[in-house]
Amino acid sequence: MAPNAAWRVQEIWAMEKQVVRKTIQNNKQSNRNRATFAEPSRRTFLTTGGSLLASLATVSTPVWAQAINPIDEVLNQGQVEWGDRFDTPGQTVAAVRTAEPTLSASTAANIESAMQFYYSVVQRGGWPLVPDDQTLRIGNRAHTVTILRQRLIMSGDLVQDVGVSEVFDSYVDAAVRRFQSRHGIDPDGLAGKETFAAINVPAEVRLRQLETNLVRLRSMSGYLGDRYVMVNIPAAEIETVENGYVHSRHTGVVGKIDRQTPVLTSKIHQINFNPYWHVPKSIILKDLIPKMQKDPSYLQDNRIHIRDLRNNIELDASQVNWNSEEALNYQFRQEPGAKNSMGSIKINFHNKHAVYLHDTPSKTLFGSSYRFHSSGCVRVQNVREFVTWVLNGTPGWDRMAVDAAIRSGERNDVSVRDRVPIYMTYITAWASNGGMIHFRDDIYNRDGLSAMSPIVAQQG
Repeated sequence: MAPNAAWRVQEIWAMEKQVVRKTIQNNKQSNRNRATFAEPSRRTFLTTGGSLLASLATVSTPVWAQAINPIDEVLNQGQVEWGDRFDTPGQTVAAVRTAEPTLSASTAANIESAMQFYYSVVQRGGWPLVPDDQTLRIGNRAHTVTILRQRLIMSGDLVQDVGVSEVFDSYVDAAVRRFQSRHGIDPDGLAGKETFAAINVPAEVRLRQLETNLVRLRSMSGYLGDRYVMVNIPAAEIETVENGYVHSRHTGVVGKIDRQTPVLTSKIHQINFNPYWHVPKSIILKDLIPKMQKDPSYLQDNRIHIRDLRNNIELDASQVNWNSEEALNYQFRQEPGAKNSMGSIKINFHNKHAVYLHDTPSKTLFGSSYRFHSSGCVRVQNVREFVTWVLNGTPGWDRMAVDAAIRSGERNDVSVRDRVPIYMTYITAWASNGGMIHFRDDIYNRDGLSAMSPIVAQQG
């Protein structure tokens, strides 16, 4: 075993032993036998996990780091009476995301380490299917919880020493939340249909998913810049990265399955405050014409003007035949304001797809796990913080100036002095230096893994 890995295991073992002894004492004093904790022997702890711990000898960062113990989490929070609260939801989720960027010089090596772990799981026959016939939450007792525990132990989300029982306790709650966070699911601790769909993806498919993304990430393993923006389309997430660390993460809304956000590389060169929105022809055809057929006042209500550019005149909506495709011959421009589809900010970068990042007047979609609703452009949550970071180095543009520009309601186009590289990527699996392995749904079906469709466990 590598020296660092051995030291880490000894440290965790000592911490586990101390906390377990304290817990047994607390349980005796309170006479509450809600859970059974067996004090582990040194030999038992060091051999737990078989090939999982054996792989530490060949992985520079211990794979054991994947299984962040909920006990460690509680200790870090200074909550010593956790033994009396095993049936209450966890107040925190083990740190799943850190300041480490998704794209880094070590990402490819981290995926290779993750592949070793998943290969060992596949070699042992994979993990069990968990019945999804009921939603499980903390306090439930069911045989399915026993299977769920086994499944979470095998993926490193639940430590083996907490025992096997039919009770959905705080350990299982913390493990479910951790699993949900790693898979881009709202970490609410409820094991329902969405969570079970991810849980029941076979280990072999996850291994193939890692292999597919290793190829993608190797092509981006070079120097990306001291400052850059990374948009991960399947994760619907944006990172601003500076000097190798994530400065901020922003939830995004990306393209629908039939209007996909493209993979591209460019540089952000301009910020538009209170922009006009020029409606793309695809949206005119698919959205605007049908809306006008149903509601002739739609353009007026949303402050959209029609211009005939060939004759340089403005048209009234009544002059257009909405039962045909005549509208494609005209320009449709929405005025700045509260109803503008781009919100108050548009972020420009040159590309052949005519896509961009932007604000949005509709913020509710950011709170959903499914954020594939746009027509190809990317909506950015907390866009003011994002733009302030992009404009760092552009004289006169701090956060106060950004807020003032938006508040004025006036059009203002600002050139970015130090153009920021932007990488719009399609990554459905990656791993961090801490051994945390992340997966996202292959929303555009680009992984070529037909078996990724949810697997439902047979009842009986």
